[in-house]
Amino acid sequence: MATPLTVVIFGASGDLTSRKLVPALFNLAQKGRLPDGVKVLGVSRSPFSDDAFRDHLAGKGKEALTGAGEPFDAAKWAGFAKNVHYISADVTQPAGTTALTEWLKSREGSGGGQRLYYLSVSPELYPQLSGHLGEAGLNKEVGGFRRLIIEKPFGHDLKTAVALNEALHKHWREDQLYRIDHYLGKDTVQNILVFRFANTLFEPLWNYQYIDHVQITVAETVTVGRRGAYYDGSGVLRDMLQNHLLQILTMVTMEDPTRFTAENLRNEKMKVLTAIPVPEVTKACKAVVLGQYAGYRSEPGVPSTSKTPTYAAVRLQVENRRWHGVPFYLRSGKGLKNRYSEVMIQFRCPAHLMFPLPPGEMLQCNRITLVVQPNEGIRLNFETKVPDVDGVRLQPRDLAFDYKHAYADRALPEAYERLLLDAIHGDASLFMRADEIERAWEIIDPIIAATTLPDAPQPEEYAVGSQGPACADKMLDADGRKWQPIG
Repeated sequence: MATPLTVVIFGASGDLTSRKLVPALFNLAQKGRLPDGVKVLGVSRSPFSDDAFRDHLAGKGKEALTGAGEPFDAAKWAGFAKNVHYISADVTQPAGTTALTEWLKSREGSGGGQRLYYLSVSPELYPQLSGHLGEAGLNKEVGGFRRLIIEKPFGHDLKTAVALNEALHKHWREDQLYRIDHYLGKDTVQNILVFRFANTLFEPLWNYQYIDHVQITVAETVTVGRRGAYYDGSGVLRDMLQNHLLQILTMVTMEDPTRFTAENLRNEKMKVLTAIPVPEVTKACKAVVLGQYAGYRSEPGVPSTSKTPTYAAVRLQVENRRWHGVPFYLRSGKGLKNRYSEVMIQFRCPAHLMFPLPPGEMLQCNRITLVVQPNEGIRLNFETKVPDVDGVRLQPRDLAFDYKHAYADRALPEAYERLLLDAIHGDASLFMRADEIERAWEIIDPIIAATTLPDAPQPEEYAVGSQGPACADKMLDADGRKWQPIG
């Protein structure tokens, strides 16, 4: 008889559960990727019954699936929902795990079962909740694995990240912990490794001899909306740069592991983070520019004097043999022209160009753009001869690969599908290790500190729907470079 699996979601009444987690589990079940009879147990303080919880999920689940272009089959959903259950409990209290323990014992039998716990709760509750689970013995691997998924943010700075890891490690082994960054679950982010290491065409050029610089962009059109109070205590450097963009940078720059295992992959990523010099606070201000969209300080929950940035551009270096001297420009912002995430690899220009260029015209050197979203694909930009009998005139053109056209019969899976399935299988490749988290904070902390110095300037205002603040353009202008337009 197969060992039963239960996915326990804490904070189950929240949006993440209904819009992401349960639809992802539903899709996995329809694809036959989950064990037979898998149970989903929601735990929260809201007073739902099993049926009320299922009804709550059905409405928002349908909206989430159809919005993502996925079909919603009411009959299949009803079949899946039979294995969805709910407990009303406050597990932040020491006795709050009693009902959970009894429910699991009654469903798993004497042999125990496999359990995946998901903390979809406020970050400040992570130490307390994980501790109560451990004190109740719910971390003990009786009959199967016990794994704990934790959503970002992982701390507010290095000090709090270290404290969080220490709290988690009191009751959980590192191999039981799965720190989730949904960006790493995107197929197009994972394709960076395939593009580099499964093709001999590009890897020999992937170094300082041929690459001039790299731009990593995550642009959002949305503003903070109702999240103003939370966002103002975080800002773009903590919300995006410290995790999403640094993780993408490691995948662009890492060496290929000897074998494709979680430990080897994360070791190589850690080597990249270790090779990024940590700037002194007084010098870090030269490596960052900040912006704030017009109207941010009028958002609900945002102080009228707030200096919290909604846009940041950072210049980093990876000081190893492969990347010595190559600048990496990371930028992210809200309220920008387009929703757009990409990695742009700018190659060096030819050492000598035999073709004359018209006065004032600059050669656009080769570049590769890895588009993460929304028009997922890869573009290779190169120079061509414009058809004409009189002389030679150059014009850049793209060779393009588009996921939607190339795989028209396959929808790109939602990031949470991949990450939940990997956690169930025990594959931690796309999850962050404790030392990765702490090193990322070591890199970003001095940059954040530099922006809060008494003489630090107010973030430059930019219009909603624009390319961002002018100071970002000046940053690259000073280096003799240009940003790739956002969308």
